[in-house]
Amino acid sequence: MVYTLAASTLTVAAPLGCDAPTAAGATARRSDVVVTGTDDEMLVLEITRENRVVVRLPRVEVGQGVTTAVAMMIAEELDARLTDVDIPLAEARTRGNQFTGGSSSVSSLYGPARNLAATARARLVTAAAQRWHLPARVLRTRDTTVVAPDGRTATFGSLTESAARVRRPRVSSKPKPASRHRVIGHPTPRIDARDIVTGRARYTGDLTAAGAKPTVVARPPTLGGKAVSVDDRAARALPGVLEVVRIPGGVAVVAESFHHAFEARDALKITWAPGPLARLSDAGIRSRLRAAVPPLAAPPRGSAQWEARFEFAFVSHAPMEVLTAVADVRAHRAEIWFSSQSPMDAREVIASTVGLPSSAVRVHVVRGGGSFGRRLNHDAAIEAALISKKARRPVKLMWSRADDIRHGRMRPASQHRIRVSHAHGRVVAFAHATASVSEAWEGASVQGGIRGGSVTAAAAPVPSDSGLYNFGTLSGDAGSVELAAIPLGAWRSVDSGTVRTAEEIVVDETARALGQDPVAFRRTTLRSKAVRAVLDKVATAGHWGRALPEGQAQGVAVHEEYGSCVACLAEIDVTDPKNPRVTKVVMAADVGTVVNPRGLEAQLMGTAIDGISTILRAGLHIDRGAVREGSYADFRYARQRHAPLRFEAHILPTGGAPGGAGELGVPAAAGAVANAYARATGTAPRRFPLDF
Repeated sequence: MVYTLAASTLTVAAPLGCDAPTAAGATARRSDVVVTGTDDEMLVLEITRENRVVVRLPRVEVGQGVTTAVAMMIAEELDARLTDVDIPLAEARTRGNQFTGGSSSVSSLYGPARNLAATARARLVTAAAQRWHLPARVLRTRDTTVVAPDGRTATFGSLTESAARVRRPRVSSKPKPASRHRVIGHPTPRIDARDIVTGRARYTGDLTAAGAKPTVVARPPTLGGKAVSVDDRAARALPGVLEVVRIPGGVAVVAESFHHAFEARDALKITWAPGPLARLSDAGIRSRLRAAVPPLAAPPRGSAQWEARFEFAFVSHAPMEVLTAVADVRAHRAEIWFSSQSPMDAREVIASTVGLPSSAVRVHVVRGGGSFGRRLNHDAAIEAALISKKARRPVKLMWSRADDIRHGRMRPASQHRIRVSHAHGRVVAFAHATASVSEAWEGASVQGGIRGGSVTAAAAPVPSDSGLYNFGTLSGDAGSVELAAIPLGAWRSVDSGTVRTAEEIVVDETARALGQDPVAFRRTTLRSKAVRAVLDKVATAGHWGRALPEGQAQGVAVHEEYGSCVACLAEIDVTDPKNPRVTKVVMAADVGTVVNPRGLEAQLMGTAIDGISTILRAGLHIDRGAVREGSYADFRYARQRHAPLRFEAHILPTGGAPGGAGELGVPAAAGAVANAYARATGTAPRRFPLDF
């Protein structure tokens, strides 16, 4: 049985006499203290007899460092050693918030995790006071122990059973004020860093769960192509081949090893029907997007105007770890292992796909080697489940690099039209209309895969409507071109990565048109003091306006989103026109309370590389319905030699509630690089990436 005590915001549950499940994916042991949050996060904290603090995290770790951040929150409020805190990933649950995305993990977990640990600490201190017959107020906690004034100590693990029976703690269960933080706010190495670099960290490809057999898929040469006929006799005759099955995305081979599976895949003789976009290439997509951009609002009377149009290519997520999923689908149940940013949704979709109730599907969340939004979708897991069901055996499906780049999700291509109206030396109206590729919905009437220039109203205002600048009348609208078979997905910073980048380029050009310095112009037109502060920081730290040799220049841009703001200053060298090199990046961010400054610095550095890549080099071409690129060799993301020689991250210590940071820096970095390139070359870049 489980004894529960209701508190104002938390429930404390402890097993009495037998094990019992206390939350989805967690089973309490007799020696554990379990504190379960009643909010959407449904966090569960356990302390074992071995003095390990365990919190099952309803998020996925994909390299962003969320497990370290949450461990720091728990260690702070418990007064535990960080090395005593374990943060395993929770399985898919039936309720609550288990979504990793929107730069929301730290901000959404900051309150619940600290409340959880503070409540556990209060009960542990009370249990020690009862054991020693001392007032609870005289006891202290440190290093995962309770300490008495006379020097006696008790580990948290030794107090768990008695702490579980505490009804009313005798000390405060409120989290500490920021002035008492000794862990939060201090630069901290990742708790999993050593495991990652020594190969001990476990990814889906490392799992041997259920005896799953290696599996690969032969895919069509064009997007949305279908297998018309399959001759698998030669493939089945090869050693190590266990099964060949057809699925909607192609033809799967199950074998004893991936070597055997790839050999058999290449031996398949498949006749493919072309996909619905087989007659469409980049030029046609650009033409349709241009026509789909909605008209701009009428400019104010008496104002002068100028306009700019921008194009952004498709971009692959291309995480370092390719998509991998393990699936064991039986007649009445299914078990899946993969890295998922939305496992609750994944379970529902997988259940529907294999014809089982969702209650019969168990999804294990595994750490991922990068994501950038890619693991919001469940492509590999769905395919693995289908293959397992048809092959009647557990499988380990791995997408190749070419699979993911040519058939995986991508950031939509988009076009933008921006008009600036000005009078008497100031901007009086700012209008931004955009159109992007969207997926044709199931059952839509299409001809050749294209829903003839369909334009739909924007689901939400474009970011210019938020009024970052005091530009008078603001207006925005969005259209779309629906293309069947284009697999789209949310890419790091989503719409802001293109919308706000285009706007920051226009802000620079407007400053020059009005005869003003780009930094000074922003300072006088920005609405937010916080954004001005980060802008001032990069201008000072980056020595804005310093003399540079011919062919080199600086650029600057800002962005505000997720309750945070950031500025970026970039320096570029274009003396070799074919190989422009960003030589220096200075970023400054205000994200409220910073849990781990080292983690924030890494996030900003990553967004800088994303900005450099998508402005200068990285994009996907569509040639007659097929993605041209197929590996890192031709999807030209920034390499080490393209990284800035100098990178600085400045964190403004403003305090307050934590904001988001994972995607924050992309628009500012991209805008700063584009503006630096424009100033260095004396051009007005309009199509990105530049080398495309």
